[in-house]
Amino acid sequence: MPALAPRPDEFPLFDYREGDGPLVFAAPHVGTHIPLDIARTMTETGRAIRETDFHVHRLFDFAPALGATTLFATHSRYVIDLNRDPEGGNLYPGKFETGLCPLTDFDRNPLYPEGHDPCAAEVVDRRDTYYAPYHAQLRHALDRAVARHGRALLIDCHSIRPEIPSLFEGRLPDLNFGANGGATAGASLLAALNTWRNGQDDYSHVLDGRFKGGYTTRHYGDPAHKVHAIQIEIVQDCYLNSDTPHLYDEARAAPLSRALRPLIDALLLAL
Repeated sequence: MPALAPRPDEFPLFDYREGDGPLVFAAPHVGTHIPLDIARTMTETGRAIRETDFHVHRLFDFAPALGATTLFATHSRYVIDLNRDPEGGNLYPGKFETGLCPLTDFDRNPLYPEGHDPCAAEVVDRRDTYYAPYHAQLRHALDRAVARHGRALLIDCHSIRPEIPSLFEGRLPDLNFGANGGATAGASLLAALNTWRNGQDDYSHVLDGRFKGGYTTRHYGDPAHKVHAIQIEIVQDCYLNSDTPHLYDEARAAPLSRALRPLIDALLLAL
């Protein structure tokens, strides 16, 4: 289902490819595009799109071989964050987090000059233009998987800088899995995840640590209705170039991708 943004640049809203299996990969923060009319209102920090989950979807290039459906964002999270509550609710009450239309980066540097933050009407417009179509497509993908297979597994793919003092102390584990305390995935899938983790020595890992799954995982994960969802938050220096951290480093990424494939195989078997 192709989608074109109703903006002058007519840039696709997302990259969607249908597979014939129950597995769905989503990556809401890999997009780098900012429409020109929005970019003109931003600071250099905003236009730098530093908080992009650069290339994280490439770690799952084996998705087509598994018959997976993929949904990858094309627009920057600075335009609108596709992994936030559309009504503006907090994921982690009491902790700093950026909003539906972020006003700062994770280091609290402003994305807009003083007095030029998007107004309430602009937020609604961006939600209707960018957010709603992405989530309608994701809902379609999951409903289609359930209709065809009686079940669906959503892997929500993210990456993050290893150290961000405003969000967490010290360095994150390499792989951060989130299932909202076990609420978004069934017991058999969580058992398969923990079995994989127990045999994994090359990368540090945690389940439901600092990140328990964002809006996407929590909203769509509904094991009682045969939709299981797990977020994977990957530290970026595990697969990006250390000198130019927006570039994919094949030598670093390939071993990680090979390590992740057996996990996804095990989750599918448990499904």
